[in-house]
Amino acid sequence: MDRILIKQGRLVDPANKRDEVCDILICQGKIEKIGTGLSEENAVVIDARGKIVMPGLIDLHVHLREPGFEYKETIETGAKAAAHGGVTTICPMPNTNPAIDSPERVKDLLKRAKAALVHVLPVGAVTVGQQGKELADIRGMKEAGAAALSEDGKSVMDTALYREGLYEAARCNLPVFAHCEEKSLAGDGVMNAGKKAEELGLPGISNAVEDVIAARDIFLSKEAGNRLHLCHCSTSDSAVLVKMAKEQGLMITGEVCPHHFTMSDDEITEDHGRFKMNPPLRSKKDVLALKEALRDGVMDIISTDHAPHGEEEKNQSMRQAPFGIVGIENSFALGYTELVRAGYLSLSGLIEKMSVNPAKVIGIEKGNLAEGKAADVVVADITEEYEINPEEFFSKGKNTPFAGKKVFGRIDVTIVDGKVVYQRE
Repeated sequence: MDRILIKQGRLVDPANKRDEVCDILICQGKIEKIGTGLSEENAVVIDARGKIVMPGLIDLHVHLREPGFEYKETIETGAKAAAHGGVTTICPMPNTNPAIDSPERVKDLLKRAKAALVHVLPVGAVTVGQQGKELADIRGMKEAGAAALSEDGKSVMDTALYREGLYEAARCNLPVFAHCEEKSLAGDGVMNAGKKAEELGLPGISNAVEDVIAARDIFLSKEAGNRLHLCHCSTSDSAVLVKMAKEQGLMITGEVCPHHFTMSDDEITEDHGRFKMNPPLRSKKDVLALKEALRDGVMDIISTDHAPHGEEEKNQSMRQAPFGIVGIENSFALGYTELVRAGYLSLSGLIEKMSVNPAKVIGIEKGNLAEGKAADVVVADITEEYEINPEEFFSKGKNTPFAGKKVFGRIDVTIVDGKVVYQRE
């Protein structure tokens, strides 16, 4: 399928400040022409009337589980899930088995991902084996193709070692994705500390668990001069800290996940693993603060922390279940429903946070539908309401608290490098 003609869709392309009804001709993986009344005899035509056409989404924070935990997810199933959600580029975290902590592991992951439906850009570990004792070969991983560094799933608790890693990241011009969690404060907590945790008789995780490390990492980054990206920010004070860092001109970006701007701990109905994630669902005050931070440009990115698990693992008490929910297949719908329809963001603003800004964080030529650019394109229907149904997920993981939730923003077509990788039947 060398030529595709998308007809009469509403092109929303914030990188080029376009929001207009037009046609897009795709040829040999590139955007060849944008205009009206375009025709092409040999092209496959996609009728996008009444639909939006946008750059492919970029998710900086996913867990593909391969190698080592393929029963939860594989690169193949995770990439299919991404395509289903309109995501054309994904950054898998390194907490696999073995961890992605060396040039050889980065190269192996890239080799495994060659046949994936979407672009896969590995994130390398900060320390060897993510054990927090010895720095990994950061420069070697950069040269092998790592897009960023992260110890995701935990923080590097040895502050001096972490600072050394930030300096090396700065020298290599690699962004560091920070999972902010003071482990000694988290204890055996399984959900947000508050009234709901008390009602359910479950140990809580306070906001300070996140805030203490977010502050530490910002100050270390200020000294090291590296690019720091705070993952899955969940508290009101995380937004305050990111705002403060930006006011000082630091190279700090902040990410919010759909579950953290959509649900509060008040909506946890029972002690069940589908509600367990790290950081946890916070208070209504925190949810509102995150929405306002997204609106005000304090928080730059929407990513999912897509974290699939086996059904038996999650179908139990939060005390025993692992942390994590899936999210890549309904992230755009939740963003559109909770942020655009509710007036916090424009449609263009949402796409900016899900495509343009993530591309800037990792320094890739994506999130841009100008003529001559790569044809990573998504067609979506924002008019039709539907219910999230985990049985329709392409991911192996079905662990979501959003089953049955009504949303707008269904993905119709996903195109990667000029090839249709998903089309709704």
